[in-house]
Amino acid sequence: MKKRTPISKIMTSDIISVNKTQSIKEVSELLDNNNIHHMPVMSGDALIGMLSRTDLEKISFVNSMEGEGLTTAMYDVLSIEQVMTKNLSVAQASDTIHDVAVTLSKNEFHALPVLEGGKVTGIVTTTDLIKYLIDQY
Repeated sequence: MKKRTPISKIMTSDIISVNKTQSIKEVSELLDNNNIHHMPVMSGDALIGMLSRTDLEKISFVNSMEGEGLTTAMYDVLSIEQVMTKNLSVAQASDTIHDVAVTLSKNEFHALPVLEGGKVTGIVTTTDLIKYLIDQY
């Protein structure tokens, strides 16, 4: 394996992001329709958070009653900013795959937004890292 390979070589650069003003229902549909699990949350050009399928499942689970299954009633009550992860760790496009893997494993994150020059240019997930590892063997 190449220890100095930058994360930009394996990140997903064709990202789908959401604006903080969008509804949680819209986010859920984007996640489902694009078969993705994580989305950067933006306020204009500024990255302000991340939202994951797991975040949505948590608020659906909280709203379920006595085994009736997950519901989406909370989608209309909560805003993206109330549900998203704030105070993000981020990767820089020039960070090495090794360094990003260490960050993800130590913090038990599953995705990191990737920045270049302060702008979101991609997202890297544990799946990206696993695919990279598979390609090495």
